[in-house]
Amino acid sequence: MASQIENVITPRGLQLAQAARYIGIGVTKFCQLVADERMPKARRIDGRKVWDIRELDDAFDALPHDEEQDESENPWDNVIA
Repeated sequence: MASQIENVITPRGLQLAQAARYIGIGVTKFCQLVADERMPKARRIDGRKVWDIRELDDAFDALPHDEEQDESENPWDNVIA
């Protein structure tokens, strides 16, 4: 019975590797996105870092689509001199 319940419940909080996998990227890139605030910071549960799946969804939704300019990009970086 317990294993059936565990298969149905989606965790609200994800560990680092799970959060990166949820977004579809590696841990190193995920940490970069957290550092530059494109992904949320972790929450603390005692000594554990846990990422809120709802905050990850919001941050992912805020990422630019392909072909859209990221506000952090400088359009002049792509100009050939």
